[in-house]
Amino acid sequence: MTRVVLVGPPGAGKGTQASALSSELGVPHISTGDLFRAHIANNTELGQNVKRYLDSGQLVPDEVTNEMVRVRLAEADARDGFLLDGFPRNVGQAEVLGKLLSSSDDKLDAVVEFRIDEELVVQRLLARGRADDSESVIRHRQEIYRSETAPLLDYYADVLITIDAVGEVGEITARVLDALRART
Repeated sequence: MTRVVLVGPPGAGKGTQASALSSELGVPHISTGDLFRAHIANNTELGQNVKRYLDSGQLVPDEVTNEMVRVRLAEADARDGFLLDGFPRNVGQAEVLGKLLSSSDDKLDAVVEFRIDEELVVQRLLARGRADDSESVIRHRQEIYRSETAPLLDYYADVLITIDAVGEVGEITARVLDALRART
């Protein structure tokens, strides 16, 4: 069983790594962004809530995100493990995740932090050339990460694995897999 949370600043390569790791480990990659999009596309009640917040430029409140993740983790393919990408984003969400898992006598196996220099991330994201990737927007997302998500590193200190997120995709994937195997 593999229950892993992926943490790192925007542009650290979490999504790319999650896809590779999901395939290697045989567990689903669960991204809050994908969950938001799926619920919106399927016009679920949760999706309508998410759309209202996103359309008005607000962050989706924790309670809505928590419920979406709770529903997803209850699905059959996630019972034997998962890779969470984008959740938890803060200590409050981490506490909710802990309660969700303990209610079925489960726990996280690891929290993988993708560590990368902020300037390198800025250059990486600017190189993508996406309209929403202006330098000021990228730096603002980095600030939000530092203030909201970075405290998770202390919260999860007992299961934290820090990975150097600089290098070729396969090289970074191998680092993560080696570190996960070393924990078991």
